[in-house]
Amino acid sequence: MTDKIDKGPADTPPRTSPAPETIKAIPVRHYGRYVSAVIVLALVALLVNAFATAEKIQWSAVGDKLFDSTVLAGAGRTLLISILAMIVGVVLGVVLAVMRLSKNPVTSWVAWAYIWFFRGTPVYVQLLLWFNLALIFPMLNLGPIYKDEMTDVMTPFMCALLGLGLNEAAYMAEICRAGLMAVDEGQTEAAHALGMSHGKTLRRIVIPQAMRVIVPPTGNEFINMLKTSSLVYAVTYNELLRATSTIGSTSYAVMEMLFVASIWYLVMTSVFSVFQYYLERRFARGSSRSLPPTPWQKIRVNLMAFSRERGV
Repeated sequence: MTDKIDKGPADTPPRTSPAPETIKAIPVRHYGRYVSAVIVLALVALLVNAFATAEKIQWSAVGDKLFDSTVLAGAGRTLLISILAMIVGVVLGVVLAVMRLSKNPVTSWVAWAYIWFFRGTPVYVQLLLWFNLALIFPMLNLGPIYKDEMTDVMTPFMCALLGLGLNEAAYMAEICRAGLMAVDEGQTEAAHALGMSHGKTLRRIVIPQAMRVIVPPTGNEFINMLKTSSLVYAVTYNELLRATSTIGSTSYAVMEMLFVASIWYLVMTSVFSVFQYYLERRFARGSSRSLPPTPWQKIRVNLMAFSRERGV
């Protein structure tokens, strides 16, 4: 005989467990960060105050000469020689990279020797070699094509272009070689199986995929070229540093004109850094699932996070 189960009244509400209490999160305070931040800010403030209160620096001269016509012309020449030298470096660097990867031992060895020499000697020395080339070759004789004295051929502009461009080609050759080697060999084998020639495979298959590896360091090389162009001061090319130094020596505002040159170098490198960022972001589309946020997107996210924190 079974016992009857007393179910109780049918209208009794079910028992509910009480709601859990809200957890109050207390953030951990990092006092070391606050102390280090105060120390760094204090050091920066002392440095700024030292420059601002220097009696021998006329800060009004920096503002007066910042947009001087001579300074602007020098900045334009710096930009011109940097772009042209970078074009020479990129074109010749691609050729040298292909030669270095060639199965022909002669072309491979020649490319290696070129890279070895131009990477192993300072840019300053190479500029002086081009500037004094007339001591070895007084005349440039190309037969019926061209003939002239080397001193007339090796102008300051030509010395600067060859010195910077040929040196940059050695570094770009290694960058391009790394990019070409980063492409899987199966891509080349598949292209050859479809009947594509070696040159067409490079243009259509290998180089487009290698650009993702080549572009970031190339942008860095161009920004470095903008600063390295100041070395052409040695071959009397009237770029930004030489233009500001000339004004400084005649007006006795040497330090002020160095500040003017620094400001223009910072402006040019900052602008091209932004272009480099968006160019890298474009070539990252085929390799990343989500593209890195742009600077404006980062600012918007930080502002939204700050608004939420204030709301809480």
